[in-house]
Amino acid sequence: MIRKTIHFTGDVQGVGFRYATTRIARRFDVAGYVQNLPDGKVEVVAEGESDEIERFIGAVRDRLRRHIVEETAADTGATGTFGQPTDPDTFVVRY
Repeated sequence: MIRKTIHFTGDVQGVGFRYATTRIARRFDVAGYVQNLPDGKVEVVAEGESDEIERFIGAVRDRLRRHIVEETAADTGATGTFGQPTDPDTFVVRY
């Protein structure tokens, strides 16, 4: 398992990005969160199997591509702090 942190830049706040991301996450075995950052970016932190996270992020890109101008990503080891990726309630919106 890995943890992927992605920062999306563009017209990503105030357009339902967080809620759409959370709905998309329910279709995948991922745990983590999505939140707005003070600098106007949206941060997504997801833990799970690498291929599952890539499919999840691909679905986010497909659904929200008109709002995304740029993204940066970093992979680290999973910590398990969000719970089991197979539990659909382990991916949330943070405020």
